Amino acid sequence: MNAQPVQYMERTRRYYEAQGFEKAYRWAHFEDVPFAPLAKPLAESTLALVTTSALYDRQESDPRYVDSASTAAPPERLFANDLSWDKKATHLDDRASYLPIEQLRALVAQGRLGALVGRFHCAPTEYSQRRTRVADAPEILRRCRDDGADVALLVPL
Repeated sequence: MNAQPVQYMERTRRYYEAQGFEKAYRWAHFEDVPFAPLAKPLAESTLALVTTSALYDRQESDPRYVDSASTAAPPERLFANDLSWDKKATHLDDRASYLPIEQLRALVAQGRLGALVGRFHCAPTEYSQRRTRVADAPEILRRCRDDGADVALLVPL
């Protein structure tokens, strides 16, 4: 089988057009990118994990909010069937692909990563750039700082 990359951006444009939106989908764009060099080596850093999946099986109409759960006892599965993604090209059966806690623990054991914080965070995947920018992202940042994280790894589904 010759798998081809998912043309996500083009599919998103077509999806919004098919929904009857008068304006084309506008991707977020920032003149200043909020990334920075590591303040200390990764082997000395504490990492927070952020996923775009949810802790519960949401319906499309459910309110979305930042959520957190333990990295020591993570749930067996997470949910994202309410979101638009290519369900033919991928699936939710491999939790490690979108919540790589075991892999991160192995990096800690190898001395390549300093530590993993005690909880991971679920980004609510709002389709509102404004809400993401002014509410959800600051809340995730606050939680990461409360947990003592030096760096964050975002693993989108």
